[in-house]
Amino acid sequence: MAEGVYRTRVYYRDVDQMGVVYYSRYLEYFEAARTELLRRIGVQVPDIEARGYYLPVVASHCEYPGSARFDDLLEITCRLDQFTGARMRIEYRINCENKLIVSGYTEHCFTNRNQRPVRPPHFFKEALTNAQ
Repeated sequence: MAEGVYRTRVYYRDVDQMGVVYYSRYLEYFEAARTELLRRIGVQVPDIEARGYYLPVVASHCEYPGSARFDDLLEITCRLDQFTGARMRIEYRINCENKLIVSGYTEHCFTNRNQRPVRPPHFFKEALTNAQ
């Protein structure tokens, strides 16, 4: 499956009163990494939607063995992990200074414009095949 790395810095807006990244921000880092991975394999989100498909998040999970602070440089590894029917699972690992601080996943369901589950479209599967 496709895999990519996205890097970002922790900004002041990302931290809580204790000076550590607020826990929900990691889901936003996941989203940025996922968007960049899709762009890298040639399927940008607006293009998917223009073709009548959507990828809503139907589940998410995070574990926090560490934490990041203001101005830390984060490296988010994102990997399309599995397909089951209309669902797709994406795994994430966030490292700071080569130390794992967050791991997790999101599950997405391919839907049509009527929000009905559908199998992944051919152009999406083809892009994944070409990316490997």
